[in-house]
Amino acid sequence: MSETKNQWFEEKHENFGLRFRIKEQLFSEQSEFQKVEVFETVEHGRLLAHDGMTMVTERDEHIYHDMITHVPLFTHPKPEKVLVIGGGDGGTVREVLKHSSVREVTMVEIDPMVVEVSRKFIPQTASELSDPRVTLLFQDGVKFVKESRETFDVIIVDSSEPIGPATPLFNIDFYKDINLRLSDNGIVVSQGESPYYDMKMQRVLVDILAQTFKKVHLYNYSNMTYPSGLWSFTYASKGLCPIKDFNPNRVQQKFSFYSPQLHWGSFMLPQFILDTHNNKLSPLPTPSWS
Repeated sequence: MSETKNQWFEEKHENFGLRFRIKEQLFSEQSEFQKVEVFETVEHGRLLAHDGMTMVTERDEHIYHDMITHVPLFTHPKPEKVLVIGGGDGGTVREVLKHSSVREVTMVEIDPMVVEVSRKFIPQTASELSDPRVTLLFQDGVKFVKESRETFDVIIVDSSEPIGPATPLFNIDFYKDINLRLSDNGIVVSQGESPYYDMKMQRVLVDILAQTFKKVHLYNYSNMTYPSGLWSFTYASKGLCPIKDFNPNRVQQKFSFYSPQLHWGSFMLPQFILDTHNNKLSPLPTPSWS
């Protein structure tokens, strides 16, 4: 444990950066795959970083985890088997398990250190990883979807940036294998990058999905700790539409961020995003509320 005074954790990108004032550094170690760090910040609680990039903070992690899970799980009529690729902090699994129809969750995380550190320092996100419905596998997610013969109702690709161990999660062969692992009504949602700072990579991901799936959409959310504050998820399916097939009456719980209205609104994209993807995104119907 390292004490600091008036110190900052800085996340540096090519032409900009983010800074968090920290009280102390709680953990720093190089795993087989990446440098893993945990900081106690002044404003955002504990912060988990991989290779100098913010993954989660205690203050706003609920935003990311609400939106990556509840959008696909409330669109699918009865999700029972869910695969999470990545997501070593555990927050995605925690939210998946709030759905009563879910019987099995398989989480495939390449880096055991991320899970170990999250359990020790950020139990807020890792609290449900020991649930009996969860099977935790420490292996390469790309290899898992290629070799597995299981099918899943929803697959969530909770990856970090497309560098280091996450690089293979941004290619067409991976998503062809994902398609094979989905059930007939299957949905895959993936971390979709910043539409301001990472549009090139977002365009690559949408192009890959458009070649692989019947339905392809983007949806946005705002948080506090990712570059630009506006971030995207990709949504792809074998046929289910996140607006037409979404029944808001199924949402009986109250969440910290997600709501039926936000579910709908997150798919209403700025014009510059629509223009960028040149009709690669599937059309959406006008929603109706009962």
